[in-house]
Amino acid sequence: MATATTVEEKQAHPLSRRAQGNSFNTITLLFLILFHAGAIAALFFFNWKAVIITAVLYFIGINLGICVGYHRLLTHRGYKVPRFLKYLLVTCGTLTLEGGPLYWVVNHRVHHQLTDRHGDPHTPREGGWWSHAGWVIYGKGLSIESELIRKYAPDILADRYLMLLSEYHWMPLVILAIVLYLTGSWPFLLWGIFFRVTLSLHVTWLVNSATHIWGSRRFSTHDDSRNLWWVALLTGGEGWHNNHHAYPASARHGLTWYEYDLNYYCIWVLGKLGLARQIHTASLPAHQDVKLPGE
Repeated sequence: MATATTVEEKQAHPLSRRAQGNSFNTITLLFLILFHAGAIAALFFFNWKAVIITAVLYFIGINLGICVGYHRLLTHRGYKVPRFLKYLLVTCGTLTLEGGPLYWVVNHRVHHQLTDRHGDPHTPREGGWWSHAGWVIYGKGLSIESELIRKYAPDILADRYLMLLSEYHWMPLVILAIVLYLTGSWPFLLWGIFFRVTLSLHVTWLVNSATHIWGSRRFSTHDDSRNLWWVALLTGGEGWHNNHHAYPASARHGLTWYEYDLNYYCIWVLGKLGLARQIHTASLPAHQDVKLPGE
């Protein structure tokens, strides 16, 4: 009888490093080079107003858009909101240049099913650089994997707005760029778009790479996920990654008072305002508020 390993050796999972190969995704690479160059240029156009706008847009794009919208709402369905608010949060997510909701959700759902095993799109077991940015730069990703998309995201495929946004995910960012340039010229554009997006990308990628390499493990999950405080600080709570892999559907990742989780606080406020309901939250058993033996 063939073992699972033998099968994997014969046929690589379409999202594995082996299947993606070493050919560059040229368009993605060019955009990354452009945005990194723009981020460096922003340092020569320092402007306090631009920095403040950048901070606000970072919160809107990363915390509300990616973490609260793409991740905890769409991917894991950790809570429910009215349709207009769901669309608003997800639209905010497109301001980070992380693609539309369709591919983002599929990649992350595959990651959770195959975490740190063959087929995980960005496991550090394939290399630290691969897990951080290589999986985005190389190969074609999900662009030709219609079967995987149908399997992992039927809910997204059934939503006309989310599909439209997935196809034209670049438009909100272009509109924002025009507005920033018209209101604050180059400082606003370079800081609010290029610097912010570049920072946002690396911060998000740190969840894929750093929190599967460094940090502590509270739960003995069947993967390498770890809790890493400084990634939690940068992302508003996504760095409590071992907690998250233990309770994926929980809208709350920080399980103790000292585990900063700004993204959950946002969901909590929405709940108090009557805009979020059925908020799933994991609770921490008292005996697990310690590191596991040998960690």
